[in-house]
Amino acid sequence: MKTIQFREAVCEAMSEEMRRDESIYLIGEEVAEYNGAYKASKGMLDEFGAKRVIDAPIAELGFGGIAVGSAMNGNRPIVEYMTFNFSLVGIDQIINNAAKIRQMSGGQFNCPIVFRGPTASAGQLAATHSQAFESWYANCPGLKVIVPSNPYDAKGLLKAAIRDDDPVIFMESEQMYGDKMEVPEGEYIIPIGVADIKREGSDVTVVSFGKIIKEAYKAADELVKEGISVEIIDLRTVRPMDHKTILESVKKTNRLVILEEAWPFGSVSSEITFRVQDEAFDYLDAPIKRITTADTPAPYSPVLLEEWLPNANDVIAAVKEVMYRK
Repeated sequence: MKTIQFREAVCEAMSEEMRRDESIYLIGEEVAEYNGAYKASKGMLDEFGAKRVIDAPIAELGFGGIAVGSAMNGNRPIVEYMTFNFSLVGIDQIINNAAKIRQMSGGQFNCPIVFRGPTASAGQLAATHSQAFESWYANCPGLKVIVPSNPYDAKGLLKAAIRDDDPVIFMESEQMYGDKMEVPEGEYIIPIGVADIKREGSDVTVVSFGKIIKEAYKAADELVKEGISVEIIDLRTVRPMDHKTILESVKKTNRLVILEEAWPFGSVSSEITFRVQDEAFDYLDAPIKRITTADTPAPYSPVLLEEWLPNANDVIAAVKEVMYRK
């Protein structure tokens, strides 16, 4: 085992796959000469050259379209967005081309492509740079959506995403690039669509994903002091979603809290809530509770931003509510 940062896990995954397959290349803003805006492609230009690590102009629609077209013609591009807020400029290529070309061509073309970059808030970056679009992309058939919460999962899932023959949205966090964790020395792959039980528990299930899951860990550490045992499930993959793991946990604990760093309307937590009440209603001993950001654009003020974001205290309150404890 070795200890590496999240950014290094991303870089290792891309580099290992590019050594294995010459059809893979990386394109995006500042990915080459600058080693990536968050240094997630450090050293890759030196190793693979300018034909496979490509600095693109600030034109997401343009280089996204180039990548989609090349994927249809036998390449396996990795497209880096400096943040997924900027993917909105190129979203037509993702939704109307990458996600649909296999069906619309009758299977003549597939689109093995990864769109990756940071998601959600990262401090005082204001409303247009603090958005989580997991539910937007997961709503589109043809796309797979991955949101890892740690370096180990990031490396194994990114390698799986690069090898996948369908388009994959791979969402990271600016606030996790410096996180450190042990990963195996050799190669490993984590299958897409498999959730992970990060902490076993018996009283209540908490489902989350991405960096906000850290608040669930903090809450669980406090709740155990009061004799409340929390089971924490990390979705890892939003689509396809591992409903089986969630349902089995709820059937054991009989209570569910969902923690998500996104707006409440039409959210990932909404989808989970529907599936659980539809398939495990008789196992529930309390209504399902979900914790999201406030239903407003992200504020710039640090005081307001703290109120806008979910935190461990919100999780503790929700868990006690479904446990009928004050």
